[in-house]
Amino acid sequence: MDSTLALLFSLMHILSVCSAAPLPMEVVKMKSKVKWMAEQLVVRLNKDFQVPAGLTLGTPADDLDGPSSIVVVLEGYNSLISDTFSGVAQVKFDISSLTGYLDQWRQGHCSEQWPKPSVPGPMQELLRRKEFIHTVTIEALMRVKEILSLLLNNLDHLEIC
Repeated sequence: MDSTLALLFSLMHILSVCSAAPLPMEVVKMKSKVKWMAEQLVVRLNKDFQVPAGLTLGTPADDLDGPSSIVVVLEGYNSLISDTFSGVAQVKFDISSLTGYLDQWRQGHCSEQWPKPSVPGPMQELLRRKEFIHTVTIEALMRVKEILSLLLNNLDHLEIC
């Protein structure tokens, strides 16, 4: 009897440790909205901007460490997209909407205010080549698409403050 009771308590402990706590509904809604916004932006990028043949991104994607880094990276690339490049107005607006939503979420739900993350390496390289405005714009658009794909595959990063 004692061994059965001990086994039962052991199983209950394992189940309580292993079962994940449900996410608060507001987190689920936020992730759902971010997912929808990011997917819509990827569709727009795929439809409106064709990558020139043979153009690839040299360095790997930027790291995503929660809403703060996502906002910094997307805002940075958005600032590098030239307003004179055909068809970018809606993309720039959509990026701003997404970063604004994420920044507002972070400010309302993260108790600690972290310092702004540093500018990632690929973006620093683009900043050095700003005089080649259309080339920089194309690469920035490619980077935004890459970041959005990374975000869509790692929505759990949004829970990190």
